[in-house]
Amino acid sequence: MESTAIADQDLEQLTNLFRLLSDKTRLNILLYLAKGECNVNTLCKALHLPQPTMSHHLGLLRIHGVIGSHRRGKEVFYALNGSVVMDDSAVMSLELEKYSVRIASNSAAIS
Repeated sequence: MESTAIADQDLEQLTNLFRLLSDKTRLNILLYLAKGECNVNTLCKALHLPQPTMSHHLGLLRIHGVIGSHRRGKEVFYALNGSVVMDDSAVMSLELEKYSVRIASNSAAIS
């Protein structure tokens, strides 16, 4: 019975991760941050989004542990807590602290 509870907990965490990643803006943020850390202004310019919208999405990603932040002077810089790779064949690999997720156009694998 205990193993079922652990599996259910893992399943819930994966469900939350996929909900988080189901948003096009958040996926774009992850792909941009895969190039390296940057601040909100840089992200806003690169993705053509207003600052409040960007801050909202960054906050969700940070709360769920997908990204982290640190302050340098007056600016806050964001970086991935892991890695995201999108290859030429539309396969996305997401390596986070607890999960490794690989999503392809016609299949998904979770480990």
